[in-house]
Amino acid sequence: MYLWAALRPTTFETFSGEQKANTVTISDVPNRSCRVSVTDLEGIEHTAHVTADTLYEAVARGLKAIKSSAWAGEIPEGITTVTVCAAQPEVEHHVKVAAFQTWVNRPGGSPAEKIQRGRIREILGL
Repeated sequence: MYLWAALRPTTFETFSGEQKANTVTISDVPNRSCRVSVTDLEGIEHTAHVTADTLYEAVARGLKAIKSSAWAGEIPEGITTVTVCAAQPEVEHHVKVAAFQTWVNRPGGSPAEKIQRGRIREILGL
């Protein structure tokens, strides 16, 4: 899955000709204000406004906010699509809940991706 800002660029540093294992620098990607929308089983669309560093973080924060609302019905999983509209510049993304869950539960990946998945799992309480 692609996350905006290409999952933050990573670089491995070398010092005095010696490779430093596990040294990763992650450039700063500012939080973006996002509008996250999903439709419940009754066909009612719900929207939450969140801030996030990545697309999947926006999905996680938005789903958490919507599911915690007393007004939201049950959110179906699987083929349901979550719409994320990130501000400045405004870009809209559609993410299948099944693809999001697959990414969250995937083991391995780059160091930056492991860190990001850990943050998302923490947001979701996993």
